[in-house]
Amino acid sequence: MADAGAPVGPESPVMANVAFTVNGKRRELDLDIRTSLLDAAREHLHLSGSKKGCDHGQCGACTMIVDGRRINACLTLAVMHQGSDIVTIEGLGQPDNLHPMQDAFVRHDGYQCGYCTPGQICSGVAVLAEIEAGIPSHVTADLNAAPEATADEIRERMSGNLCRCGAYSNIVEAMTEIAGRPA
Repeated sequence: MADAGAPVGPESPVMANVAFTVNGKRRELDLDIRTSLLDAAREHLHLSGSKKGCDHGQCGACTMIVDGRRINACLTLAVMHQGSDIVTIEGLGQPDNLHPMQDAFVRHDGYQCGYCTPGQICSGVAVLAEIEAGIPSHVTADLNAAPEATADEIRERMSGNLCRCGAYSNIVEAMTEIAGRPA
């Protein structure tokens, strides 16, 4: 027989204080330790630009830039990013002051329905930074040479960001413009 004084139902969630910098502003949150970085941004910081697409890290709609690297925010817990520098689509630019990548997406019609666009743009910014840093990809022909922002290189690196509308060629055009190369 169960103890009459024992609590009934699920136990209270384990909470943790998490502090990080989001879009240049220090933020502190008390979160259930199971909260993803995506849910922390969307539900607690009200930054709804990053989208929850598949919630399995397969579509890239949730892409954020964390400590200079692009990540699928749906797959990582917020508590894992204590002290991190996080950039969401809102931190890249605003309608009256677009980031160059955002502006290129508009000029090249690199979006259709727009759902995946925040993740595409965050990935695009990080991809060009990876290329600039000399980080090779699976299609980098010569691992001793600096990778270049070719269409093939961009397509390979952006392969984790899906667009159901099929704006891929326009996305590549926008990114190659920003990289200063012909499409």
